[in-house]
Amino acid sequence: MRSVVLLDGGMGQELLNRSDNNAPRLWSAQYLIHEPSLVEAVHREYIAAGARILTINAYAATFTRMAMVDAVDRVPELQRLACALALRARDACGAAGSQVSVAGCLPPLNGTYRPDRVRLFELNLDEYRRLAALQAPHVDLIICETMSTSEEARAAATAAAETGKPVWVSWSLLDGGSTMLRSGETLATAREALAGLPIQAVLANCSHPESISAAMPELVGFGLPAGGYANGFTSIPLTFLPGRTKELLTARQDLGPEAYARFAVAWANSGAAIVGGCCEVGPRHIARVRDDLLAAGYGIAGLSALAHVTP
Repeated sequence: MRSVVLLDGGMGQELLNRSDNNAPRLWSAQYLIHEPSLVEAVHREYIAAGARILTINAYAATFTRMAMVDAVDRVPELQRLACALALRARDACGAAGSQVSVAGCLPPLNGTYRPDRVRLFELNLDEYRRLAALQAPHVDLIICETMSTSEEARAAATAAAETGKPVWVSWSLLDGGSTMLRSGETLATAREALAGLPIQAVLANCSHPESISAAMPELVGFGLPAGGYANGFTSIPLTFLPGRTKELLTARQDLGPEAYARFAVAWANSGAAIVGGCCEVGPRHIARVRDDLLAAGYGIAGLSALAHVTP
């Protein structure tokens, strides 16, 4: 029986949808300070749904993002809180939590989905190193996620690898069933940019599930554990701006738990070793993915299932 590593789902949108504060000044990082119990509760729900990897709620807690609201000095505190709440949720879940690993998060620094805003490699590398150093003492692996260009991913992966933690790299793809990065680069080009780095897994995330389905055979063909975790947005405008998710993005109405799970099982059938969810994919989706994977004959595994792989 082949096992699949089950990730959690999205955090930022899930927190936004549950909180009375629907215009947080610090974006998803706001909830770390003012509603930590909500953050922990969502983490715990993902564990109950079967997730074996929790990603810390630190996507917005970067130096660049916090500088936009004159809160750059709060980044170490926010990163610490994000790690602590994920670890607390894991510890509170007893036997189920003992099977869970906590992932750090290195996100885009100057705008999600915007390859035109990606800065020079050395500038990104410097900030990613600072973020990775804050996360590494507390996490089991680091995911470089929602990368829209090959150089953005290379900078994040370089910094993550320097910590000695396992490194996963996940690219964001164009909408509509495309296999291209949002920069227009091919996955082959993106993979080549990581040559020589100790990458443990390659994925696609925060993309249409149709795009991840199209890309999965190529991701699997890279010879590393591959996976995907899609978003549930109708489309991503080319002019998307940081912090405008609520105003500019809408959720699909055809991607409930049952429909999403069909995509996830199909990815596993195509060879994916890792599946989960991103924005607008919540605990109910992850629970259905777990159930449908089990019904299809797969086991549910955690990080240790990939430990034998030598990049």
